[in-house]
Order: sequence, then C-alpha cells, then structure tokens
Amino acid sequence: MTRTNARELAVRLVFAGEGSENFWDEEYYKTLSEEDSTFKQFPDEKQAEYIKTLVCLVNEHLQEIDETINRNSKAWSTGRISSTALAVLRVAVCEMLFMEDVPKASAINAAVEISKNFDEPETVSFVNGVLGSIARSL
Repeated sequence: MTRTNARELAVRLVFAGEGSENFWDEEYYKTLSEEDSTFKQFPDEKQAEYIKTLVCLVNEHLQEIDETINRNSKAWSTGRISSTALAVLRVAVCEMLFMEDVPKASAINAAVEISKNFDEPETVSFVNGVLGSIARSL
C-alpha cells in the first residue's frame, strides 16, 4: 500500500467521522474491497499507525485546521466547501501543520490526486489553490 492510498483511507475516515468503528475489522475491510479497489490491501502495522495518527491529529486539531482553511480559501468558509473536498483539505492541512516527516509538496500532490477521485475539476483546482496558499504562508 502506498502512502497516497493510506492518505485516501484517512480521508475516508475523516469524511465518515465517528461512523468508522468497523474499519479496522479485517473481515469488514474485505467486504469493502469487493466494492472499491482502494480497499484491496489491508494496511500493515506501519500504515495503520500512520492512518490512525493522521485521523487522530485531524480530530484533535480540527478547529485550527478549519481556521487555516478558512483564512486561505478566499471567501469560502468550511460550511460552503463540499464534504469530500473538506475531508481532503483537512487531511492535507493536518499533514502540513502537524506531521514533520511529510513534505508539504507531497501532502499537496496527494490531496490533489485524491480529490480527483471524488470531485469535479473545478473543486480539484480549488483544493490545489487553497493548499498552495497555505504552503506559501507557512
């Protein structure tokens, strides 16, 4: 499993919120793989730790992450951003702010690629623009 796949799983967990308690059950995970190729490989211990850390950090720093998104989204508050784009942004901003081992460019590139799986091209451009603005301000 690549780090981008792990990020996408984190995005899906952030999107799902508290409704993700079955996610770490390997049998449940297998049923998801039948519907979506993102779940074709169960995360190993290192990948699972990365995903869990990322999701926990997003939840722990949600207010600061959302404030950072709001400051850099040019008249778009988090309430106006689609749920999927917001989950992608939250994960990427979390990586940029709180995970020192993740290069900002990698977080942005992965977020743009993940966003392409869920959103229209205009939204993908929006995600890229917001994250670029945040990277320049850091």
